[in-house]
Amino acid sequence: MSFERSKKLYNEALNFMPGGVNSPVRACRNVGKTPLFIDHAKGDKIYDVDGNEFIDYICSWGPNILGHGNDEVIAAVKNACDKGLTYGACHEGEIELAKLIKKHMPSMEMLRLVNSGTEAVMSAVRAARGFTKRDKIVKFEGCYHGHSDGLLVKAGSGLLTNSIPDSSGVPKGYTDNTLLARYNDENSVRRIFEEYGSEIAAAVVEPCAANMGVVPPKNGFLQFLRDITKAYNAVLIFDEVITGFRLALGGAQEYYGVTPDLTTLGKIVGGGMPLAVYGGKREIMECVAPLGSVYQAGTLSGNPIAVSAGIATLKILESTENLYTDIDKKAERIENAMIKSGLNVNRVGSLLTVFFTDKTVVDYATAKTSDTDKFSKYYSYLLDNGIYAAPSQFEAMFVSYAHSDEDIEYTCKVIEKFNRK
Repeated sequence: MSFERSKKLYNEALNFMPGGVNSPVRACRNVGKTPLFIDHAKGDKIYDVDGNEFIDYICSWGPNILGHGNDEVIAAVKNACDKGLTYGACHEGEIELAKLIKKHMPSMEMLRLVNSGTEAVMSAVRAARGFTKRDKIVKFEGCYHGHSDGLLVKAGSGLLTNSIPDSSGVPKGYTDNTLLARYNDENSVRRIFEEYGSEIAAAVVEPCAANMGVVPPKNGFLQFLRDITKAYNAVLIFDEVITGFRLALGGAQEYYGVTPDLTTLGKIVGGGMPLAVYGGKREIMECVAPLGSVYQAGTLSGNPIAVSAGIATLKILESTENLYTDIDKKAERIENAMIKSGLNVNRVGSLLTVFFTDKTVVDYATAKTSDTDKFSKYYSYLLDNGIYAAPSQFEAMFVSYAHSDEDIEYTCKVIEKFNRK
């Protein structure tokens, strides 16, 4: 394949944007590649400016569970555009989307639409602090909750990919009230609550971690978090920016049968447009302005274009028979191909990650034992064979409803041959 046009554009982009990108996970530096510049996408395929075609398993980092350019979603967006791009005022679509969300996630008794997962989690933490009148929060090593100051402590995603344990520009005081626990380690959580329990406002967790690679919760771990937060009158926040509407219509809380106090959503809920949500128990959300003293606002919150995409997507998800079963079976076929070729893989539903380590990956420490040089070779091998995957050891592979049986079969054959090259 030729990538000359992408390389030319990247060199130009370096003059205008840090690292030539608008999000560090796109930079491809850790795999020794130039980022691809995409021209268009449709279904399970993505096409770069050099005319190369790839089967896409990034799916815009998760939102495109229906694939790229779903006709019904595009039609809804075009119809909304004809009415105006933004109002800065209330509109009926906000209520329709809220009803759809609450229908499938009844724990979200009251909610607020925002613009990004970072904003959603930041706002949920603030609401929890306002409700409990406490300052400290518990987060887990390797879980990424956006780039707000207080949560950039041993976060995953791009921070882990680029070996940045924290972020410059974050004053120490912003993280003084952030307590670190180990994912899947009940004792580490118990010790924190025993020492600081009366000061802890909330514990925030990815119910299925997907930013240090896919790392599922151990049996009973989420219920343990539910029980200990309740015992100490702290708020349990599920960051379902990735898992919401992906593992099930009711998200990870339905999938695992554990109900949080607050939930954050992003990616799929916006149907590919910039939209996120936070919400939960009514008594907590009633602390948010204008009802309460917890302030949060946004000029483009509830944007009618983004809302229309979200509504259309959720309606398709709830009306398509066996959709989740179908996607899971596709992901399982890829998982089996990985196992057949001797690769170490974690899968939950339609989320997968290959780890180049002999250890079972159960937390941040074991995820970091993966050989990133071997991953780089694997990434290059997939790309050379027309498969577009995340350029990071510590990101998920996303399978969509649009992935055809033929493309899944081709992907499996490519993966099965990897160790024989």
